[in-house]
Amino acid sequence: MGFLNGRVTYLRFRVTGDSPLPFSEELLEQARAHAIGVHSATEATDGVSIGWAGGDHLLDTTLDFSKNVINDALHMAIRVDTNKIPGTLLRAYTKIETDARAMSNPSGFPTKAQRQEAKEAALIRAEAEAADGRFRKQAFYPVLWDGQTNVLYAGVTSANVLERLQTLFRETFDRILEPITAGSLAYSLADVRGESRAVEDNGPVVFTKEGASGPTVAWTDSDESSRDFWGNEFVLWLWHKLQADGDTITLPDGSEATVMLAKTLTLDCPRGETGRDQLTTEGPTKLPEAFRALQAGKLPRKAGLIIVRDGIQYDLTLQAETMAVSGAGLPKAEGRGPHEIHWSRVDSLRHLVESLDLLYDAYGRRRIGPDWTRDLGRIRDWLSAA
Repeated sequence: MGFLNGRVTYLRFRVTGDSPLPFSEELLEQARAHAIGVHSATEATDGVSIGWAGGDHLLDTTLDFSKNVINDALHMAIRVDTNKIPGTLLRAYTKIETDARAMSNPSGFPTKAQRQEAKEAALIRAEAEAADGRFRKQAFYPVLWDGQTNVLYAGVTSANVLERLQTLFRETFDRILEPITAGSLAYSLADVRGESRAVEDNGPVVFTKEGASGPTVAWTDSDESSRDFWGNEFVLWLWHKLQADGDTITLPDGSEATVMLAKTLTLDCPRGETGRDQLTTEGPTKLPEAFRALQAGKLPRKAGLIIVRDGIQYDLTLQAETMAVSGAGLPKAEGRGPHEIHWSRVDSLRHLVESLDLLYDAYGRRRIGPDWTRDLGRIRDWLSAA
């Protein structure tokens, strides 16, 4: 899945520094200097090499201005090459070498020195075979640097790959990638209105009248300043609003979005006590067990969404705390050639992100607004219903 074709998966990062626009040949040259196979500084001792790639396919290493700069965005990929000797093979070679040495001993058992010799010989044999690349695994993950917003979209959710991406980006462009999560997004949206302090002042909500959920959210407790649990509360608020007020929501910019919770739903106990519920069906929120999980104090952590705004429909899966999107279907791109189609895809991605952010901001404004007490009371009454 990439940004220029197919379904879209991404995590977002704010890029420090000024806007990169207009993208220059000099900036692209910086990427070429850190392309896969060129730059050795990022090559780790663990057999993993990383670098930039062209983004069209696994073996595309061409970074060209006319190909990679599209609609005020730089599209390329991070490639990760792993060259590791399989542990089972190394153990087999070690056993063969050990047995061969033990045969010369009257006892039939190897000495300590012979076991060490066997390990060294096995490693030399395995490394000789690894030199021809037979154990190499290659993977690439698309990235898109949107110059209009100075945001980087990473088409990967693996924490290990994301850590390598942040390191490579810093070494290449001398800029830091700051993750955009539910909490950081809440702060930035409120800051536009001068209300970021209100986000800081609002800790976890107790949604059940009996306080079953408690003030603790296990997956964010390690950071007291984190407001990533706002993402979990956002999905719960959205669930109630769709059921109580209908599926059309007026957004802060005056537009409207029609929203459905569909296909998948994951709920988890914020105290880490009663486990996780994973539901997969066309209408997961209609299942009795889903509502019972809410009544027991569980919070949504992942949900499938269908969003229609400005006549354009998106279906996707949202991870609540990170605001990561996976499997998002974009509208069919219009254009007479690949460049126009790619241009259209970038516009569609921006519109999807804008729609999600506006929907989240609609919740954020209610959360710190004067009507929140009334909203919370309605949700508690809803959850206490038989």
